[in-house]
Order: sequence, then C-alpha cells, then structure tokens
Amino acid sequence: MKHIRQKISGKFRIFLVVTLLASSSVLLTGYGTRNFEIAKNLDIFSTLFRELVVNYVDDVNVSDVMRSGIDGMLSGLDPYTTFIPESEIEDVRFMTTGQYGGIGALIQRRNDRVMIAEPYEGNPAHEAGLLPGDIILEINDRSVAGLEVGEVRNLLTGQPGTTIDMLLEREGDPEPFLKTIERKVVQVDNIPYYGMLDESTAYIKLTGFTRNAGREVRDAFMELRDNHDVEYVILDLRGNGGGLLNEAVNVANLFIDKGELIVRTEGRLEDRRSVHRTLNDPLDTDIPLAVLIDRQSASASEIVAGAIQDYDRGVVIGHRSFGKGLVQNVLPLSYNTQLKVTVAEYLIPSGRSIQAIDYADRREDGSVAEIPDSLKEAHETKGGRVVYDGGGIEPDVPVERPQMGQVTRALIRQHMIFDFATRYHREYNELNPPEEFYISDGLYTDFQSFVSSRDFTYKTDSERLLEQFERTASREKYYDAIADHFEDVKQKIREEKSHDFVTFRDEITQLLKEEIVSRYYYQKGRVIVSLDADPDVEKALQVLADEPVYSGILAGRD
Repeated sequence: MKHIRQKISGKFRIFLVVTLLASSSVLLTGYGTRNFEIAKNLDIFSTLFRELVVNYVDDVNVSDVMRSGIDGMLSGLDPYTTFIPESEIEDVRFMTTGQYGGIGALIQRRNDRVMIAEPYEGNPAHEAGLLPGDIILEINDRSVAGLEVGEVRNLLTGQPGTTIDMLLEREGDPEPFLKTIERKVVQVDNIPYYGMLDESTAYIKLTGFTRNAGREVRDAFMELRDNHDVEYVILDLRGNGGGLLNEAVNVANLFIDKGELIVRTEGRLEDRRSVHRTLNDPLDTDIPLAVLIDRQSASASEIVAGAIQDYDRGVVIGHRSFGKGLVQNVLPLSYNTQLKVTVAEYLIPSGRSIQAIDYADRREDGSVAEIPDSLKEAHETKGGRVVYDGGGIEPDVPVERPQMGQVTRALIRQHMIFDFATRYHREYNELNPPEEFYISDGLYTDFQSFVSSRDFTYKTDSERLLEQFERTASREKYYDAIADHFEDVKQKIREEKSHDFVTFRDEITQLLKEEIVSRYYYQKGRVIVSLDADPDVEKALQVLADEPVYSGILAGRD
C-alpha cells in the first residue's frame, strides 16, 4: 500500500487538513444539535475519504472521486443546486452578464468531431472568417478529436487579449487551414431582433435577462414608438431561459405602474426573504400587449409573463412555461470553485408559485408535464380572474403547434438542412434581404437531390409499429394467416412515405429558409424569417386586433 499512499497529492493533504480544521472549528463554536450533526458528518466524510484513497485496491483519482461525492450529495436536492468547478466559472459569468472572453461562436459535436455551428456577428470568429460547418481539428496544437463540446469550449474561452491558433477543415478546401484569433470580450445581446410586424404592431424578441436587459427592451420599444404608429406590442419570451431577477423587474416595469409588487422571495433564512417592486414610471400602461411563452420560457421569463398576467396588463399566448421558480445564490468556495445553491422560492403578485411540483415529472424537453387539478391551487389576478399555480405560467390563449413530420425530424437529426445551407452559402456570396428571400421550386428540387445523394434514411412511427406488430403476430402464430394483408399495408405506407417531401414541404421549406438566411444575416435574419409561419405570432396578431376578444380575456370572460 506504500506506493498508493505516496501518490496522494499534496493538494489532497491540504484538503484533509482544511476539512478537519473546519470540523474542529464547528465543534468548538457550535453548541446546537444541528452544528454537532454538521461536525460529526464532516468528520465521518473526511475520514472515509482518506481511508478510501489510501486503501483502495486501484489508484484513485482524488478529484474525480470528490466530484462524484459532491454530485451525489447534491443530487438528493433540487436540480438547480450545483457545484461549479473553476473550469466553469466563465459559464456562470456569461449567464449573469452576457459576456465572456472567447472567439464568439456556437459550436456543436457531430460524431467525434466538433464544428462551428454559428459565429456570432461582429465577434472574433466572424471577423476571422470562420463559417458554419468548419471542423475544428486542433486548438493551440492540441487535437480536439473525441472531445466533448464543453471541453472544446473551455479551450476556446480565456482572457481577452490572448490569442489562440485554430487548425480547421472546410468542405471544398483541399487542405486544412490555420487561423490565429485574438480572444475578446464577447457580448451576446439580449435582443437579437425588434421591428414592426405590420403598420401598427411592434415586436421585440428577448432571449435573455443578462445585465441591461431592461434598458435594451426600453430602448427598442421607444425607438419603435417614436418612428412608427404603434398600436400593439408583442413581447416574445419563447426560448428565454431567464437570468437576473432585477432585470425581470425592470422589463415588467416598462408596462406596469411604479411601486407595484413584481415578485417576492420566500426562504428559510430571514435574509433570503425579499420583496421586489417596480421603481420607475412605466413607458406605457394602456397599449394592448401580448407576451409569448413556450416550454423553454423559464425563471425571469416566467416572472415577467406572470406579472403581466396577474395585473391583467396583457394577454399571455403560447404554451405552458418551464416551471422554474427557485432562487439560486452563487457562493464562493475554496480553490476558486463555487456553489450555486437554492435559497428561496419565487412568488409572483397573485401569490402563486411558478415552480413545478415534481422535479422529476417532466417531458423530454424538460418542461412541465400535465398537472392533476387536485394539485393546483387557485389564485386571483388583480381583476379577479382565476389563475393556478403548480408549475409554470399557463397561457391565457394556448396555441397548439402541429406535430412535425418524421421526415422533417430526420432531416434535422441527420443535419441535412444544416449541410445544404452550408453548401449554398459556399456557392453564393450574397442573398436577398430576409424579408425577400424564398425557397423556389428549383431550389427545393436541388435540396431533394442533395438529400438523395447522401446516406439519408428514416423510419416513421407507423413503420416501427408495424415491425412490432409483425414480431408479436409471429410469436403468437397469427402472421401466416395475415401475411398478404400485412404486406399490402407495408406497401401502402411505403407509397405514402415516398410523397413525404411533398406532404411536409411547407415545414421543410420554412426550416430550410431559416437555416440559409442565418448564414448571411445571423440570428437577426433567422428570427425575421421565422415570423413568416409562426402560429403563436399569428394568434397574437388576431387577439390584439380584436378588441372585444382582448378585453374579454383580461376580464375573465370566455
């Protein structure tokens, strides 16, 4: 065991000393039962950890074992209480400020390779000429083959002003090429797009609540109001995962009177209980307002949508929101690590909680599953409308989107739309403005030919069910009797499947248009063309333009 004992790092010995001293300190200063329990369990943990590392049959990676222990300890709590190692500090800084040091590009992993998915306009990757689809081979002479996206991102981020050498591969280029890029402070705007949807309807897309989000929404609204005859406003919070609490209050304050409660927090400790009210005069309290939410609208987005709903200030449209109503504080730990810990719960003006009742009972996308009526608690808006808690914000006007076709899902999953847009961008240097671009019959035919030239296959749910039925029928000895009918059904499905590119042309065309436009006009362009076939926006325009319907919703009339 001597050789194992010798491999224990000096850092681990320091850790043990610090842990034991902390245990002793708690023992000396704590007189209550709780403090004794803390000290007792710290002592047990440090003793167990030491003996495990010293005596285990194989060499133990001290950091990995400790991280597993920490993750295991926190896994019994809520999903938002997490340990933040030093390597992830930049991610925390980005979530709160919208800034980080890096090259400014979205990356994604395909098979065992990492590629540029989208460079952010005006940032180092964009200025250096990096394009979507570029494969990252090496960073500072280190191969990135097989690395996860997070590992590659850690190599790309760093102190602004420092440089990195990137070896990249681009389809159509005969040889890999080298780019030396200087890291800069990358700022991702909270608002990728705002504009007029028609002569009277202002639209603002808010994707985050980092620092200055309230000011950015204020500036966008004032510019539109000053330059257009704005009669209606749509605030789009779909896909917005939240951010800073004070910025949620600032955004709500633009449409809600000064001094009104927007959210309060309730925690076990006295200093975690607080009340957050609007501090400024609003920009407008009368203009008809629609707030769009979906299953990924979370936290600060839910506070804004909930406040607008609770004060009957506007109509909430779309899907039930994510259901994250817990407050986290980031606490510093030793060795430049941090603990993000849940300290309180959000309660919006009506007194309801937006937190999902069951952390585990969620859909695949993480959103709130169906909530039994027996678990919902009724509350009232300022005007007396009944609203319910239990998980997220339920829209005043639900909008169901049609289910996407299996062929479309397969095209996305197998990157056909992404790769075709990449090839298109390589062949054409310019594109018409987003509002003017469309997918012609010829371009759609080119896309079909492109897909046919690739190894593209997919199964429909009907085919999967038939395969399951065939196995079951064979096992139960019924298949021979129905084989002819079964083959007829399979043939009919194959015939219908061959028409999928016609049947689902509209949704394929829309996604293709968004992807191609994003190559030339980035996030702003993608948002603009996405509005062409957006059922939530269409419903918002209908509701806002129909005053009896709009006022009836706010008055609680069906």
